[in-house]
Amino acid sequence: MDQNAKILSTITDMTHAFHQGDIDGIMRSYEGGAVVVGQPGTPVSGSAALRAMFEGFVAAKARFTFAGHELIQADDIALHLTPWRMVGVAPDGTALAAGGLSVAVLRRQPDGRWLMVIDNPHGDAQLHSPTAR
Repeated sequence: MDQNAKILSTITDMTHAFHQGDIDGIMRSYEGGAVVVGQPGTPVSGSAALRAMFEGFVAAKARFTFAGHELIQADDIALHLTPWRMVGVAPDGTALAAGGLSVAVLRRQPDGRWLMVIDNPHGDAQLHSPTAR
């Protein structure tokens, strides 16, 4: 398997784990010190905080789709970019929908796996902020 396929498998494995409600599977996609931006401008780190955030997405029955993937690799670091859409259900039963540009940094591990170090699914948030206009 080439490196791009290995990198992309981290993303697809994480997405599959989300759709299965598998928090442990989601967590296996990240390095121990990873930072994830669950809401624009709100980075989250630490196992307990990440698990709580991911549990919220799983509870909302979040389903993710992607519109292509761009991978840029430099030695043991990779950048993954993809437009995404999410649909789900809020606690009150109303439909949820969101989307954006995911920007993730991955690092190759000593065993050859690629894990996310930084995951910002709101990579385009600055383009949509009032100060960007």
